[in-house]
Amino acid sequence: MDLATSRRRLALFGLFLIPGLALSSWVTRTPDIRDLLGASTAEMGLVLFGLSAGSMIGILFSGKLVTRYGTRPVIAAGALTIVSCTPVVGLGAALSQSLVVAAGLFLLGLGFGCGEVAMNVDGADVERIIGRPVLPSMHGCFSLGTVIGAILGMIFTAAAVPVVWHLAGMALVTFPLCLVAMRFVPAGTGREQRDEQKTRGPAVWRDRRLLLIGVIVLGMALAEGAANDWLPLIMVDGHGLDPALSSGVYVVFVAAMTIGRFTGGFFLDRFGRAVVLFASAVIGAAGLLVVIAVDSQIAAGAAVLLWGLGSALGFPVALSAAGDSGANPTARVSLVATVGYLAFLVGPPALGFLGEHFGLRGAMLAVLLFLIFAALAAPALGGRKPAAAAAL
Repeated sequence: MDLATSRRRLALFGLFLIPGLALSSWVTRTPDIRDLLGASTAEMGLVLFGLSAGSMIGILFSGKLVTRYGTRPVIAAGALTIVSCTPVVGLGAALSQSLVVAAGLFLLGLGFGCGEVAMNVDGADVERIIGRPVLPSMHGCFSLGTVIGAILGMIFTAAAVPVVWHLAGMALVTFPLCLVAMRFVPAGTGREQRDEQKTRGPAVWRDRRLLLIGVIVLGMALAEGAANDWLPLIMVDGHGLDPALSSGVYVVFVAAMTIGRFTGGFFLDRFGRAVVLFASAVIGAAGLLVVIAVDSQIAAGAAVLLWGLGSALGFPVALSAAGDSGANPTARVSLVATVGYLAFLVGPPALGFLGEHFGLRGAMLAVLLFLIFAALAAPALGGRKPAAAAAL
């Protein structure tokens, strides 16, 4: 690997870390923000809608922006939006202004949606250059950022550090990282001429293999998103666990995700995408089945480790497979990423609706079904070795 590519890879590691830090920093202060706003549960739901709305808009337009301008300006805009708008959330909370918090979350979500898709396109391009899977490690940096941010958030909450200073401090730390990292992201990646956009775009939707990859990412992203939003409540309401211990179970899940993503490259090199994703879906499904069916706090808590390990590689590996599944990799990665992020955003609220009628453990049967679909679709990823490596 040449020096420029090595620096580019490290830069993307840092850029993936930023949204993880920002997301967990604000999430850990959600109870304090709610109290500062004096918001009811329904009002807080409306405030949180700003994040979902911004993310959806960013996701839907990111692919077109990358195709027109390339990944570099879209990544820069997304990262800088995340860094600059994180303190806006804290400021709105300090001023007890729900609209300011909602606006800050909307812009935060916009940065997440735009930047994440563009970074995945750039990461897939790095994989094609070096012939090795690196997207799992990049997503591992995001997971690492959530772990670091959550730990810092717990510390700052315990120390009664004001929300606005906490979130402003996170922005001050991540801003230099953003500026340094963007120096090593090259211009032009993913950009295409207008005539190429018109002729290639529709063919992507008719690609059967790409649609099967979409099925995989749908199931794996839903499994990850369901745990991120509902796991603590599943352990409390479904298994009678103490709230503090349920938070510890969630830390186990996030830690398992992080470990799985950083170690996934070894297994991908050795066994290939199809085998690894099939095994991942089966492992995740096994862990989830225990959480659903077994009335044991110990067994359910231990099974979360399998749930996390099984969910770790699905999203990044599916994006990598989409990037080299045919012509027009930008549109392919964008399509699969959009499916994944829609699962992250739409899936958890839908599971909440099911949980209202069947209980949260019962609602997770829908996630289990999608994981089975993902396992069945895994052979669509091809043979034993990753395509990027086979091409060299």
